[in-house]
Amino acid sequence: MNCTRKFRCDGVMYMIKVLLADDQELIRESLGFVLGAQGDITVVGMAKNGREAIELVRSEKPDVVLMDIRMPEVDGVECTRLINQVGIPEYQGHRADDVRR
Repeated sequence: MNCTRKFRCDGVMYMIKVLLADDQELIRESLGFVLGAQGDITVVGMAKNGREAIELVRSEKPDVVLMDIRMPEVDGVECTRLINQVGIPEYQGHRADDVRR
């Protein structure tokens, strides 16, 4: 399969699935509006903290996660570390129950 940077593969246009994670609703909604207006991007979820982001990564399987660093419960840095270290089942073969709480 020969793919270009615009997510066109074998003549088929693929949507880029984006997950937004930010504790400020205005930021989430604004980014969602701007990104959703792009023809090749779809916002698959919005999380207000790292715990929600982990759950949405599991269920929505986004291509890209735009995440704030400072969020309640689990901040963006810790959330990214957990996703990379422990893994999300669909990405790295670990069980969903392995994510530390």
